[in-house]
Amino acid sequence: MTGLEALTIGRVGVDLYPQQSDVGLAEVESFAKFLGGTATNVAVAAARLGRRSAVLTKVGPDGFGDYVRTALADFGVSADYVGTAPDLLTPVVFCELKPPADPPLLFYRAPIAPDLTLTEDEVPWDVVDSVPLLWVTGTGVSAEPGRSTQRRILERRDRRGHTVLDLDYRPMFWPDADTARAEIGWMVDHVNVVVGNRAEVQVAVGTADPDAAADRLLARGVRLAVIKRGAEGVLVATEYERWTVPPCRVEVVCGLGAGDGFGGALIHGLLADWDPHRIATYANAAGALVASRLACADAMPTDSEIEDLLCR
Repeated sequence: MTGLEALTIGRVGVDLYPQQSDVGLAEVESFAKFLGGTATNVAVAAARLGRRSAVLTKVGPDGFGDYVRTALADFGVSADYVGTAPDLLTPVVFCELKPPADPPLLFYRAPIAPDLTLTEDEVPWDVVDSVPLLWVTGTGVSAEPGRSTQRRILERRDRRGHTVLDLDYRPMFWPDADTARAEIGWMVDHVNVVVGNRAEVQVAVGTADPDAAADRLLARGVRLAVIKRGAEGVLVATEYERWTVPPCRVEVVCGLGAGDGFGGALIHGLLADWDPHRIATYANAAGALVASRLACADAMPTDSEIEDLLCR
């Protein structure tokens, strides 16, 4: 892909959504298959908004891995940096649809997800050096060798351009919160944009209070802190100003993927050089639209859909 604008690094997989709502997994009779994984969904969301994106990740040598590459291409995301872990399986995630705002997930990633086996030899270093926006996740440092590889990426990137950390804290991927705090905290010191919710900033910087968390992030060299507050909106903070963007009211169908839609819109706004308030307002609307739909990658909104919601 020529003129790549955004490279995301991290999770990829296949999401299986029940075709029967209001039942647990034991009662589900059939599932629908979708592309999933935080870094992947964010790349798709950015592509839906016209950005040239790619994802650096790995899959297994199986049919689901083939599906991931095909689906990425169909969404307009480059699959050039999707490697293969020969002895592992492409991750599968089963989702329940209740409660819809925060449905439970069941991850099949044993013994380890392929994306966490990323090594330095598999990194396109010329892209890391030159891409305007690099997106990494907290999950990406939850295990070796992915942890060391992402550390090396961030050290080499040296906070150039837009270097974004999606805190993406999921307890099931970590031995304990203290380990997560140490590893994700290291990443904070090597990026210039951080995005996460209150629970995630609690892990990263030791407080769930949005303003206090923003203060701590900015003090560590982050130039833009974006803290999602659920029904209370989004706090966006720089060294000079901060705003709280009110939530967009929608009927929630499935909360999964809303943060990834937010992330793709954040990428779009950063690359467009919008002011932080406009970025957060736009991204908030994008996340709300995804929450009003079923699925993640397939649910990512277009620019016109986001603008229509903003105009209500």
